[in-house]
Amino acid sequence: MDNADKTCWLCLRELGRKVEWHHPVPKSRGGRATRPVHPICHRTLHVTFSNAELARIGENVEALRGQAEIARFLAWISNKPSDFHAPTRRKK
Repeated sequence: MDNADKTCWLCLRELGRKVEWHHPVPKSRGGRATRPVHPICHRTLHVTFSNAELARIGENVEALRGQAEIARFLAWISNKPSDFHAPTRRKK
């Protein structure tokens, strides 16, 4: 991994032992590029957004971070260790 791959694409914290690769544009929507993310960040993205929404937002990570639910998540996760994990709540 190069330096860009040592931080999470979503939360910008250092990556831990487990790294997942997120397709900003879902594969089902023709996306090929991947970005390294923590497992908890990856799950949060997919619980929060549909594939159609992710495809519309694409690589614009700032737009993702600006969403209220993601902003709350990022504030909460910011001081957690790299390998922190907790159950991800589903949308109601």
